[in-house]
Amino acid sequence: MADAGFERVGVSPYLPIAEHGLIGDLHTAALVGTNGTIDWYCCPRFDSPSVFGSILDANRGGSFELAADVPTRTRQFYFPDTNVLITRFFASDGVAEVQDFMPVIDDSRGAARHRLIRRVICVRGSLPFTVRVAPRFGYGAEPHSTELLGNEALFRSERLSLSLTATVPLDSNGPDVRSRFKLLEGESAVFALDQISDDVAPRGCPQAEAEDQFEATVRFWRRWLADSRYHGRWREMVHRSALALKLLTYAPTGAFIAAPTTSLPEQIGGERNWDYRFVWVRDAAFCVYAMLRLGFTGEAEAFMRFLSERCTMHEIGPSGPLQIMYGIDGRGELPERELPHLEGYLGSAPVRVGNAATEQLQLDIYGALIDSIYLYDKWGQPISSDQWDEVGVLVDWLCDNWNQPDDGVWETRGGRKNFLYSRLMCWVAIERAIRMANRRGLPADLPRWQQTRDVIYRQIMQRGWSPDRGAFVQHLDDHDVLDASVLMMPMAKFISPTDPKWLSTLDALTADLVSDSLVYRYDPEASPDGLRGSEGTFSICSFWYVESLTRAGRMEEARLAFEKMLTYANHVGLYAEEIGPTGEQLGNFPQAFTHLSLISAAFNLDRALG
Repeated sequence: MADAGFERVGVSPYLPIAEHGLIGDLHTAALVGTNGTIDWYCCPRFDSPSVFGSILDANRGGSFELAADVPTRTRQFYFPDTNVLITRFFASDGVAEVQDFMPVIDDSRGAARHRLIRRVICVRGSLPFTVRVAPRFGYGAEPHSTELLGNEALFRSERLSLSLTATVPLDSNGPDVRSRFKLLEGESAVFALDQISDDVAPRGCPQAEAEDQFEATVRFWRRWLADSRYHGRWREMVHRSALALKLLTYAPTGAFIAAPTTSLPEQIGGERNWDYRFVWVRDAAFCVYAMLRLGFTGEAEAFMRFLSERCTMHEIGPSGPLQIMYGIDGRGELPERELPHLEGYLGSAPVRVGNAATEQLQLDIYGALIDSIYLYDKWGQPISSDQWDEVGVLVDWLCDNWNQPDDGVWETRGGRKNFLYSRLMCWVAIERAIRMANRRGLPADLPRWQQTRDVIYRQIMQRGWSPDRGAFVQHLDDHDVLDASVLMMPMAKFISPTDPKWLSTLDALTADLVSDSLVYRYDPEASPDGLRGSEGTFSICSFWYVESLTRAGRMEEARLAFEKMLTYANHVGLYAEEIGPTGEQLGNFPQAFTHLSLISAAFNLDRALG
């Protein structure tokens, strides 16, 4: 792996977004910086208020700092084939490493103890260390008390209490706890942070237990990854993406979250800052595809159960029978609010929690969902009769409602339009349902479904094609605006990847939206989206571009574009949502959408190269 960041003096307290690794326990996750600081951690769940949130406010957010007390350089990597993160400190007098992990003995639904372990080991010479644990509960808005009892500290707020135990002495410093210690070669120190309650008492973590939990956590991740069926050219990156997607799984419900963070900006200083700690039907459905491709049918099955519970509600809301997103526990209300007391990453305000896009109409989610059900039925387990009935309800509703403007796949806030991508995915939903009905002889109103499917196809071909641009465009009856979402057209099997109209579209997208393999979603000036400012290139679109080149038979271009995209990963193989003008990662991190599209692009490019 490439070098991570080095110690900085007299510069911004905010590490670049990319200079982080992620750890988690299938309930929540934490970002660990290359400087040894945990600056994002929500407890006990992904969508809980942050305890450490200095990535959104260096002064008020709270952090868990652990670093050598002398000038050092650092490197960070994952323990091979796991989500155990190692941060190494190199100094003139010694070398030490911090092992960060959350124990996952199993992913049972009843796990009560949420533990974060930081084990420091001196491997050469000697090194002094400084630790500062400064929790700030409720996104930094809730006061807490601190009680120090020897090598144990209790942090208590109104809604959450944490216990910190250590194998070295702790000192109080107001609401925070500090420690200074020196390790000689072969010596180690352990810090364990636990959520405590009436049912979960504080518990120390002696050296032997830390070693046992380290080994158990390593076994868990390696045992899980051993089920992967991918053995292609890009095994390391594909498996890192799979491990990242698994980290973004909420074990109690099987839900996939879009990202473990909120409000990391798409533009530094801009307002495009959103909370992604929820379940987008679209993102999660694509995750099912990626997991099935790799052979992880258990994750796909768990998410199908989650979706079935949503589908059986049958309440027709603003977005139809389904919302575009849900909470990780399946709840439908995700009220959006701003946190004005936090300055935002590098001053990028506002910081938002919740997401008002819940009420948007995004017709494309039905295509992503039913396509994933079709693939699960084909590659996983045949769906049940009840699940087929749920599919029928969705398709019947779609037959009545597909031909209307919606808010689109990119969740713009500039008003509803007749987006081509939405029409495309409506076609996918109905077409995949027809395939399932025919293949298994399932009951369906096939004449109606087929007629609707064909009407959508003709509408896209007639009104979505611009002779002026020689391309399929962003929305119907428009002759100018291009959109990278149309890259899905051949991938969804709507059009042949070598159709002249598609090849012309691919050339137009390359000319207008592609910059050295990086792909912009669209041009906000040509297609106003209701938000100020600009954004970086969208990484999922860049991997879609690779796959489109692959399917068009342009193998040299596809492979080069893919290899270039791999250089934009961070030092541990993770991607945020976007890539900025100078190659920096922007947006929430890591982003499930990006990693699942990497898996798909690698799988299909591998197969095409033979």
